[in-house]
Order: sequence, then structure tokens, then C-alpha cells
Amino acid sequence: MPCFLGGAWYYTTAVNVHGKGFSQFGFAPVPTRLPRHRCRPLSPLLSALIALLVVSAGCKKAGQRPANAPVRIGISFDSLQLERWQHDRDQFEKRARELGAEVYIQSADGNDAVQVRQAENLLTQGVDVLVVVPHNGEIAASIVDSAKRENIPVLAYDRLVRSSDVDFYVSFDNVKVGELQAKYLLERAPRGNYVLIGGSPTDNNARLFREGQMEILTPAVQRGDVHIVADQWAKDWLPSEALRHTENALTQAQNNVVAIVASNDSTAGGAIQALEEQGLAGKVLVSGQDADLAGCQRIVASTQSMTVYKPIAPLASQGAEIAVHLAKREPIQANGKVNNGYKDVPSVLLEPIVVDKNNILKTVIADRFVRLEDVYRNVPTEQWPKPAKETPGQ
Repeated sequence: MPCFLGGAWYYTTAVNVHGKGFSQFGFAPVPTRLPRHRCRPLSPLLSALIALLVVSAGCKKAGQRPANAPVRIGISFDSLQLERWQHDRDQFEKRARELGAEVYIQSADGNDAVQVRQAENLLTQGVDVLVVVPHNGEIAASIVDSAKRENIPVLAYDRLVRSSDVDFYVSFDNVKVGELQAKYLLERAPRGNYVLIGGSPTDNNARLFREGQMEILTPAVQRGDVHIVADQWAKDWLPSEALRHTENALTQAQNNVVAIVASNDSTAGGAIQALEEQGLAGKVLVSGQDADLAGCQRIVASTQSMTVYKPIAPLASQGAEIAVHLAKREPIQANGKVNNGYKDVPSVLLEPIVVDKNNILKTVIADRFVRLEDVYRNVPTEQWPKPAKETPGQ
């Protein structure tokens, strides 16, 4: 192996030595056989080559990249099990490749330790920018710390990384998402018992949704119009968790519930399953988010009242564009800032859209986010509406 000694490069050969050695730290006796290295001088040409490689490695570690080389984007997903994140992955990769970038994707399946390890692996592969969709916004701060040591910029995608020096954040106005959910239900059920089913307690977005929901509901609670009979969080956004919490809430309230504020479509699905068991599906208002196919099918079947659509194409496209700008150290125009407990993170925040039975054609179907034939699969064909010709932005 090469070594540098006395102003010159040498290579070493191992010679086994019997007896006691020394530990790597602290020089404590080690009862083992250790190699002793005998140094021999390298040729001048090989010495120069090694020195060049060391300098090149140092430049890469400092975050420098050849001007004409393609940008290498590493993406660390919490999970790709939900349909929504598969849309993000595909749209992000499509836009990144249009920009000439290479994309390396890892999914941790909801495991914090795996996500940290995968992110470290992406950094080792030499990515120019790291995009993180954290499973746990606090634990993911260690990923940002590792990237910073390598001078690699980090983009928090749709979920904020807490307590870290993350470079940029792209998402939707997630407080507004919660406000839209609660406002929709409160306008249609201004009085009665409410159940709140939040998302994963480790997801910062889940907290933001609840903040927005309570901004709307608190005045009605203070007036005595609305009574919150259950306020629970669904681990990892699992429908089974939402099912269990809703069953318990219905038992506690003796089925006297007028609305369930479910924070996304998967938790809405679990809540609606509990309602179906009690013959209450379609009689109790239920919110959602993400415009998943199953959620849209429940909307046209009138068992789910609404969902909040966060158009993935503009989010993923802007995410890819921001990642490329970060890699090239180019300026980025932010439209807001979000505090992550460490700093105000410059952000691009997009506008969410309410979707219900009345505008589903003009929103998610017109955007080709979901297909009409899939949404209305369980509805007789003669009852299908005609496709809308205009998109939400037209």
C-alpha cells in the first residue's frame, strides 16, 4: 500500500510479527499477530500519479465538479409503497433526464436506519446533490450533516428535514392543506362530534396538516359547536392504524360522529372501513389528501367526501430543476421560508387544490393524474360523465 514519509512516496509490504502489538487508539496491548510494514521508495512517475489522485479526490470532496459533466442526483425516499410517491419518482426522474442529469434512487421502506445507510451510500457514489424525502424529519438531520461534510447540497422534497442546515425545501403549503380539509367538513357539518386521524407522528408534514386543521376547527370548538371525541396519529400513515383508531372512536361516541378529519387518502380508507362495519359509510363526512386512485373511487362512490390534490407534475419538475441548480451552485428563486428548528429554509411552496365529486373531472382526471375509466370502474358505464376538456390552470 502507498504511504507518504519524509517528503517522498513509498509502497509498503506486510511482514508478520509474532507477539504483542498495539491497538489503533491508546496503544493498549493487543494479544494478536500484527503486520509490520516495510517501506520501499516508489518511482517518480508513480509518485506523481498518486499525488494527482489525492488532489482530485480532495477537489471532489470539496464539492467541485467538471463543468461539462452531467449532474448526478441522488434521491433518498422514505418509501415507495404508496401510489403517490411512485408518481413523484417517475415525474422527477423524467424532468431530471430532460435536463441532462443522472438520477440514482434509493427507497428505505420506512426504516430510518436503512435510509441513513442508503443516503451515505449515495454520497459515497459521488452524487452532486442529495434529495431527501425523510421518514423521520429529526433523524434525517444526520443525513444532512453527512452531506455537509462532503460539501454536497441537500434538497428536502415535500417533507422538511428538521434541525439541520438543509439548503432548500420544495413542497406545498401544508398548513393550508389542513385548513382546506377542515374547512370543507365544517361548512357541511357545522355542529357535532369530530374524529381527527393524523398521519405519522414522525412526519413533519403530519404536524403541519394538524396545525391547519385546528386553525379552522378551534373557533367552533370554543363555541361548543364541535366536540373532538378522538385525536389520534396513524403510525407510518397505515390504513390499519386509522381503522383501529376509528373503531375505538365510534365505540366511545356510540357511533354519534358527523365528520372524520383524515389527513390523507390511506388513513381515510381505514376510517371508511370502520364506518362500513357500522353501516355509516356515506353518512359521515371524511376528508383525505393525495388524490390516490382508491380515494378518487371512494369520492365518486360517495363514501369519501373530498381529497386534497397536490399536483405532482409541477412539484416533481420543480424539484428536479432545483436539484440541478443546487448541484451547479446556481441561484434559486424562493417564494417563501419555512423554519425547521435550526434556520429559515428557503422554499418553493405550491398551492393545493380541493377535489370532490363536483370537480373531479376538471382536476385530477383532466390532468391525467388518474384515468376516468379507473376512477369510475365500479360505476355502471351509462352513469359515467363525459371527460372535461379544460385543466385546472385553464
